[in-house]
Amino acid sequence: IEHLITAHRSLLANASHELRSPLARLRMAIDLYERSPSEATKREIVRNLAEVDELVDEILLENTQPLDLLALVTEEGARLQIPVSGTPAQIMGDPRLITRLVRNLMQNALRHGARPVTVGVAPTPDFVRLSVEDHGGGIPESEGERVFEPFYRPAGRGETSGGWGLGLSLVRQIARHHGASVRLETSKSGGARFVVDFPYPESR
Repeated sequence: IEHLITAHRSLLANASHELRSPLARLRMAIDLYERSPSEATKREIVRNLAEVDELVDEILLENTQPLDLLALVTEEGARLQIPVSGTPAQIMGDPRLITRLVRNLMQNALRHGARPVTVGVAPTPDFVRLSVEDHGGGIPESEGERVFEPFYRPAGRGETSGGWGLGLSLVRQIARHHGASVRLETSKSGGARFVVDFPYPESR
């Protein structure tokens, strides 16, 4: 119970940290709108308000239910123009949190890897496997665990280029919250390949 409480607190801390980005953009957009009102700035304010609302729902409300992982991943892939392939497979999870996990992995591949990014969902005898891989320069195997640390910065990357924020740290927290595991591999192309193994529903 103590372990679950600690994990849940860590999940909430990481998720709430993500609120800072849309809130910062919102403050800037409001300041800009006050100086020079425009429809474009107004749309930006509305968009960031919607993102804040979505994040608050993810943090405060948990709604575990049966999910078709392939359908959820395909929808997110369409939004980011990333192809998704695989076989329909059911898991138990909170759709908002699982969507956040998938989105963070895809955005991480786009920001720090290189297209093409490929995503797959495949049932195995023991797990439902989600894989996200890119065609970037990859990450050294020696840093395979550190990549999930908050604000991880690959070796040789300068201070000015920034770290990786909390995206992958939150991915691991969400995975663990759902009884899943996540790991980093090297893809056949030499890029990064992230693999998440979700347990099957107990009633399966």
